[in-house]
Amino acid sequence: MSWDFFVPVCIGDLVKTGGINQYVVQDVVHPKQLPSHLTKFKVALRNQGPLCILEHFDTGYSVLQSFCCYLSMQSIINDALLTNVLLTFFFFFWWGGQGNKKSKAVGEGLMQWDSERESVLQALVQLLQLDIRSLWNLSLVEEEFISCVTCCCYKLLENSTISHVKSKPTRDCIIHLLGVLIKKYNHLLGASVKVIQLLQHFEQSSSVFAQAVSVWSTEYGIRAIIGEIMREIGQKSSEELAREGSGVKAFASFLSELSSLVPELMIPNISVLITHLEGESHTMRVAVCEVLGEILVRVLCGDGLDESGKSDRNRFLDTLQEHLHDTHSHVRARVLQVYTRIVNSKALPLCRYSEVMELAVGRLMDKSINAVKSAIQLLAAFIAHNPYSLIKASELWAAMEPELLVTVRTELEPTSETAKEQQENEDDGDVQEEKEKDGLLVFEFLDDFFEQTNFCFIRLLMFFSGSDEDAAELTQDLPPTPQKDGEKDGEDGELKKQEMLVQYLRDTETFALEVERAISVINNMLYWKTTSVVQEAVQFCVTVCEFSVANSISGVRKMLPLVWSTDSAIKDAVVEAYRRLYLNPQGDTIRIKAQTLVDSLSELMVDASLGTIQCLEEIEFFGSGSNLQSTVVQILWERFTGKRETSGLHRRAAVLLLGMAQSKSSPFRLPQDHQLFTCLTQAIAEGVVMEDPYWQSFMEQAVRLIYFLAESPDQLCSWLLQRSARLLLNQIAEGGEVNKDTAQVQDGSQESCEQGKSYYTTQAANESAMEEELGLMGASAEDTEAELIKKICETELLDEENLLSAFLPLLVKVCSSPGHYSHPQLTTAACLALSQYMMISPSVCEENIRLMFTVLERSSLPVVRANTIIALGDLTVRFPNILEPWTQNLYARLSDEVPSVRQTAVTVLTQLVLKDVLKVKGQVSEVAVLLIDPEPHITSLALNFFNELATKDNAIYNLLPDIISRLSDPERGMNTEDFNTIMKQLFSYITKERQTESLVEKLCQRFRTAKTERQWCDLAMSLSLLSMCERGFKRLQECWECYSDKLTEPGVYQPLLSITGKLRRGAKPQFKAQVDEFEKRLTAVHTKGLENVESPEMEEENQRERSVKKPRTRRGQNSSPRTLGPLVCKRKYFNFDLCVFCVTQVKRSLQFPAKLVTVL
Repeated sequence: MSWDFFVPVCIGDLVKTGGINQYVVQDVVHPKQLPSHLTKFKVALRNQGPLCILEHFDTGYSVLQSFCCYLSMQSIINDALLTNVLLTFFFFFWWGGQGNKKSKAVGEGLMQWDSERESVLQALVQLLQLDIRSLWNLSLVEEEFISCVTCCCYKLLENSTISHVKSKPTRDCIIHLLGVLIKKYNHLLGASVKVIQLLQHFEQSSSVFAQAVSVWSTEYGIRAIIGEIMREIGQKSSEELAREGSGVKAFASFLSELSSLVPELMIPNISVLITHLEGESHTMRVAVCEVLGEILVRVLCGDGLDESGKSDRNRFLDTLQEHLHDTHSHVRARVLQVYTRIVNSKALPLCRYSEVMELAVGRLMDKSINAVKSAIQLLAAFIAHNPYSLIKASELWAAMEPELLVTVRTELEPTSETAKEQQENEDDGDVQEEKEKDGLLVFEFLDDFFEQTNFCFIRLLMFFSGSDEDAAELTQDLPPTPQKDGEKDGEDGELKKQEMLVQYLRDTETFALEVERAISVINNMLYWKTTSVVQEAVQFCVTVCEFSVANSISGVRKMLPLVWSTDSAIKDAVVEAYRRLYLNPQGDTIRIKAQTLVDSLSELMVDASLGTIQCLEEIEFFGSGSNLQSTVVQILWERFTGKRETSGLHRRAAVLLLGMAQSKSSPFRLPQDHQLFTCLTQAIAEGVVMEDPYWQSFMEQAVRLIYFLAESPDQLCSWLLQRSARLLLNQIAEGGEVNKDTAQVQDGSQESCEQGKSYYTTQAANESAMEEELGLMGASAEDTEAELIKKICETELLDEENLLSAFLPLLVKVCSSPGHYSHPQLTTAACLALSQYMMISPSVCEENIRLMFTVLERSSLPVVRANTIIALGDLTVRFPNILEPWTQNLYARLSDEVPSVRQTAVTVLTQLVLKDVLKVKGQVSEVAVLLIDPEPHITSLALNFFNELATKDNAIYNLLPDIISRLSDPERGMNTEDFNTIMKQLFSYITKERQTESLVEKLCQRFRTAKTERQWCDLAMSLSLLSMCERGFKRLQECWECYSDKLTEPGVYQPLLSITGKLRRGAKPQFKAQVDEFEKRLTAVHTKGLENVESPEMEEENQRERSVKKPRTRRGQNSSPRTLGPLVCKRKYFNFDLCVFCVTQVKRSLQFPAKLVTVL
């Protein structure tokens, strides 16, 4: 063997010429000749074994070379096929979504694309996560392929249903697919641009892209895309965002949702968004403020911030505070909501609490309802997270009490044994006097103690926060003491602590004052006409009460009458508030819970009035059938019966609560001889001859109870009257004087009592017989009973045989003789009793109605006048036809000199008018006058009257002209300021454009009948208060003749001029030109006078006349007599005084027909 075999670097080296004796393949066999050569190779292998390879190596090499060529060719073909398949697949996937949206649903046998889309997208995500760069030359993925995939994804995101919950799997797949493309295939710039474009055209996609950007920045680490998108939005001009269709809502929603997802990633680029806070788009301002709020809540919060973080936090908070005074109400409301979230998250620095609190209280006066509601919510959040409530007032007092008691005892301790002996020998009167002196001493000491404490506090403030000179001056009297450096440092640290404490106390005081101010303002909002504001105010009152804020109970009590509100939402809010405050007792056992509940309800009932008790009954504190209720009732009985030591007020509260607890029980009757009635009648009868101030109220309640529970209350009351009369007669007889009228009443009462038993027995038998005869049931039976009762009241109850008839003459005599019967209680009781008699029978009402109104007008007792108004209100409901002629007398009491009478009158008239018992007429102007009443409560009642009246269709609109005429009447003498205040309130109810237009015409027409300058000015002021529109302005121009001659008066000119100023705001150019022309016309007439200003029609006519040449009259020739006809026709706008003057002057020099002069 003459050659050597060397292993080549690559298989191709074997055919190249090598070194000396190196083997080289001599013959590369063609694939077609390989079968014969392989046959020879097999034979040699069988004969020679492995040594045959030395002779047949070229055959083996040819086989390997052929396989390599084939495989390389096959690989090229396969790569091309795969690339084409991939592109074709994406083409069909993209083109499949381009079908007609209105096409019919596919049949059952065809593929449901919506169900297959998710699996296809998941496959694409898996595919693109692989390294597919080898499918293209130079290992670069073609841009067309990336564009095809991204277009498919963005097309799917344009679908309005992609944000729905059912589309969440598909949405997530698209987001992840785009995330892979952005991270691995350089789609960052294209994605940011596409997001902006889609947000601009598809508003519903904002939440989807916010989620997508959040996923791309967190899960795929592509944080740069947030900066790119924020820069794109920041570069939008203010003018572009202010236009409609600019996508500003989508941008704002996107930024807000993105800030809630990744607020920390938005901080580096927040500066590009802050520029939009100065733009015109309020929507973008809201979005930027919400972004700042999220950053403050979730990133820039806590005490661990570095200096840069604190600086950013202060800058963002300053920005938010500035926009609490934004020009747009929506921005102000949303910033307040942002602050509410910040406070609830405890992210607001303590040093800013007082400042933001003050701003929030100021927003309570905002014109926007949403801003007011948001301000109330923010204040409630401040109180719920109050940082100044760490030290409670009770704890401070507990710390001060021991030292204070020692000091007081030392001051009050007797200084000598003589003083002690004198104190022991004093009688009861002297002891009481000494106690009063001791109380005064304690008060004086505490007053001095307070002044000293206040002085020390001021000195400490000067020491801790004053200048170095002040500090030196305060400390110069202190003895010098040697101190070490460590002690000095310790004192400096202590000084800083004291400075912080002083600042904390200052902030606490400011915060407390703002809370007190807020409570006062919000309490007045409880009676606003806006339901949502009232609900927020109720919720605020509950919050401050739960956190035991000072004076919080005032709001809780003030909202109690709202349980009678006709608005169910307000009523439910108040009921729920009281149940939340008083029906959620804390305790481990039912007994403890019941005790807590009784204590809280008793505090509420201790000083409750009758109206308050009725309101509390409406809330229904006590449920039915619970263990807690039975325990509560048991504790109340223990308090009332004296088993538990308690005060008289709490025993009274227990009785009231027991009555409320049993008010919903089923009715029942007790026999006439029951011990309860025996005690009641005895107490009433004995109290007649006693001077007890509480007897009358006790008697009223007792009689009501008798009629409520007794089986025969009429017989009990007859006996009670008889016995009371006998006791009175005995008392009078002891004094030696017997009144004849009283004796007659006694005789009549005895006789009537004897007849009463037989009468009522017969009447009961007749009623039962009638029921058995008729056999009526249901509604017809109720109607028959009602008619029977009405008949008894009108004919039989005051019959001469009846007991009540004996007292009617006495009542009439007492009411008609106030000089003879001058006792206040007697007069009051007689008037009330007479009104009740009048309620029974229409004949009695007609006979005594004049007497009642005489009492109403001439009685010197305010309580009598007030009670009479209430009685006449009831009579108006009972007998409206009888009282209708006397309506004017009822309205007259609205001007009574006593506030309590005016208050009663407006309350009664409000109920009568709102229930349509009285027709609304011009007398309502008397109620309007109460809008400026010096008593705030009366003013609020009048305001509530008009608020309720405004709910009736066109009620105030129909009344306004008459009200204006009555209030501007010179005889009334109302000053201009009061008139304007009333009109501003009344015109605020005119909101419809048609009403405004009609009122403009009506008020202008009244200029013709107005006689005084004051009336002209009032009408002009009323016109300026209307919310004028284009149609109203047109009507104002058409009525020029009505008021043009009054424009020389400043009081008429200035209000009309203000109308043009209002109309010019936001007006279109064409309409603005009309307003300017009208204003010039007003000014010309005001400055020159009407006679010197010609109308456009006159100028036109004069111009035509000047163009016509008139022939001259020869000298000496008599001219024809002139007439005034053309002159009068030319002067379309003239006043009467001017005409008289012209006629007088011309008559002297010209010949006039006598008839024409007389007419002029």
